Amino acid sequence: MPNAPTPTEVFEELLHGVINRQVENLPNLYAADAVVQHPMSPRGGPTLRGREQLAAHFRAGLTRTSPDIQARDVVVHQTTDPEVIVAEFEYHGTAHDGAAFAVPCVFVLRVRDGQIVASRDYVDHLAFARARGDVDALLRG
Repeated sequence: MPNAPTPTEVFEELLHGVINRQVENLPNLYAADAVVQHPMSPRGGPTLRGREQLAAHFRAGLTRTSPDIQARDVVVHQTTDPEVIVAEFEYHGTAHDGAAFAVPCVFVLRVRDGQIVASRDYVDHLAFARARGDVDALLRG
């Protein structure tokens, strides 16, 4: 039986899937009962539980995000827990008004048996909303 992908490999697949808009494949990187939190989201942001909620999250987010999105300055930190990594990076792309944008992110991922079981995604949600031109919608919740 082949070894499961490492946490770093799973994170790299996640970035690849976002950049290439592989909306249907992204939820499969997560365990069926995965929990994803966005602690920096204005208004508290919902905790996403399970693949169905994650699929809806990816569909909504990627349809509103720049088609030229890229991940840059990616640094993955190993921790003393072999299931946990901390990944720092920035999403870059072209905003709705044609200006360039950069969105800093830090993800703390727990990967077990090759699937993300928990993630805390620290993302500058306001920067993303500015890039998409929907700050009002973000603040309304």
